Amino acid sequence: MTMKISLSDAHALVRDTMMRCNVSQANAASVATALVTAEASGQGGHGFRRVPAYSAQARAGKVDGHATPVLERTAPGVLRIDAQYGFAYPALDLMMDHLPDMAQRQGIAIAAIYKSHHAGVMGLTVERLAEQGLAAMMFANAPAAMAAWGGRRPMFGTNPIAFGIPVGDAGDPIIIDLALSKVARGKIMAAKQKGVEIPDDWAFDPEGNPTTDPVKALDGTMVPAGGVKGAALAMMVELLAAGLTGAQFGHQSSSLFDDKGKPPALGQMIIAIDPVATGGAGVVDHLAAIANEIASEEGVRLPGRRGKLARLEAEAEGIEIEDDVMAAIKAII
Repeated sequence: MTMKISLSDAHALVRDTMMRCNVSQANAASVATALVTAEASGQGGHGFRRVPAYSAQARAGKVDGHATPVLERTAPGVLRIDAQYGFAYPALDLMMDHLPDMAQRQGIAIAAIYKSHHAGVMGLTVERLAEQGLAAMMFANAPAAMAAWGGRRPMFGTNPIAFGIPVGDAGDPIIIDLALSKVARGKIMAAKQKGVEIPDDWAFDPEGNPTTDPVKALDGTMVPAGGVKGAALAMMVELLAAGLTGAQFGHQSSSLFDDKGKPPALGQMIIAIDPVATGGAGVVDHLAAIANEIASEEGVRLPGRRGKLARLEAEAEGIEIEDDVMAAIKAII
């Protein structure tokens, strides 16, 4: 069963819950915006179902709910942001205050975030940059959940990649957001919470065997997208998001799903590019032309449009929340 609430009520629900769990008002609002927007976009694994784990971690001090991210300009085109073991979202908000202007002035700019936490739906972050006329790429590492190719030991996270680009008159930006495991780990977490099985090609148990049990899957390793190619890309993201930022590697990080252990201290790398600087004055029309050409084929939908439409619908009609999820949130006192 589900119930429907407005986006404003959903935001207040998440914000107030986080504030009861030793999170500052500003940070709680940032977290609430991210989780509610994720839920409204149809990304439930990064939405309301994260509230219990986030709240428990803030209470336990695994994430510092009162942290204020610190920004340092280490080079003309580089921001280095210390998330101070707090939530990633305030650090990403701070990035948004500075990176677009840097990229528009210089043609390209990079933000390196460390001592961070769960990056959520990264497509929403690159979309914010694309809506300001910038092409953007984002890389994030996560606690180890996937083995290096040929191994069984969890070494890399699902290590998502996101890309956004404006397409002018062709409509909303193209947004690509994908985990390098076959599915996002949040889907397995959601299956565990619902008490349902998962497909047998999503994950391996700790012995390296395919499993339909989400509990064994969370204790084992994820199947990489595209086999050896996905495993190689996960390594690339690990080196970009943790190696180059100075963040903790996935195999060193504690889980994002419980309140045990030290802060995960993860990393994110965001690259913003001014298309006019790289492609000239007519680049926006150029991008619109290829977007329209791709979309002209019957059955093709440009990535990112479905989530945007879902958010528009949620703004008008409210957002559905499952009864068990609401009960779990209301139980946090």
